[in-house]
Amino acid sequence: MRTLVHLSDLHFGRVDATIIEPLVAYLQQTQPDLVALSGDFTQRAAPAEFSEARRFLERIPFRWLAVPGNHDIPMYNLYARFFRSLHHYRKFICRDLSPFFHDDEIAVMGINTARALTTKYGRISEAQIAAISRHFGPLGAEITKIVVTHHPFDLPEDYRDRRQLVGRASEAMAAIAGSGVDLLLSGHLHLTRNGLTAARYKLTGHSALVVQAGTATSTRGRGEANSFNVLRIETRRIVVERIIWNPDTRDLALAGKAAFVRTGDLWQQEESVSALDSPETEGRP
Repeated sequence: MRTLVHLSDLHFGRVDATIIEPLVAYLQQTQPDLVALSGDFTQRAAPAEFSEARRFLERIPFRWLAVPGNHDIPMYNLYARFFRSLHHYRKFICRDLSPFFHDDEIAVMGINTARALTTKYGRISEAQIAAISRHFGPLGAEITKIVVTHHPFDLPEDYRDRRQLVGRASEAMAAIAGSGVDLLLSGHLHLTRNGLTAARYKLTGHSALVVQAGTATSTRGRGEANSFNVLRIETRRIVVERIIWNPDTRDLALAGKAAFVRTGDLWQQEESVSALDSPETEGRP
């Protein structure tokens, strides 16, 4: 079994500083095999904000994999936006915009969906789609295959702005299905959600698990408590735990969990494990 902690939308520059120490302590207690960070390290892509984010990462004594978000691209400095869009991200966070981690149980691929031409919407390129097949295609079914993006491949059913789906999602899903990808991790919406790709993408014989993280530390919660996910990953079973911040008691606690099982290339929810709460109904825009 592998333990993966999924953090997203830290937004240094708009952080609730009281969460940082308990979050670091929680990570040290959990001892994850990997920490996946799905973008928006900063609020306005300022060097000082990236420096804060870097100091936070240096306190994580575990392997981590990260992708940028749209907030990690400068908004108002047009020269920096279009000619040095991810310069500070690459300097402070990670030079590799296509990180890949692989051991004998999991394979995790990060895909940069942030684009300078848009203020908040994301896109996946044809080259990135090809890389999905190249990385995951040769791997056997015993490896749990995971894609990490900032922008989501799925949305809550009543979410109004369909443009928040990552661009070229349908094309990418064909490669995801063809490569037997099991799990899609994303952020961006500041809303927590678990789901299955089969509800939106009708691809015969394939259904992957979608896990959306809320914001771990930002004050921009959009109606939800600050939260992140802990995933317990086995070959044919994944348990998703939602950890939330309680500002009154100033601690992190398990708020809910859901289990999913795989039969062939089809993931489905295991009814015997039910959520302690229903984050899908919180914070609707």
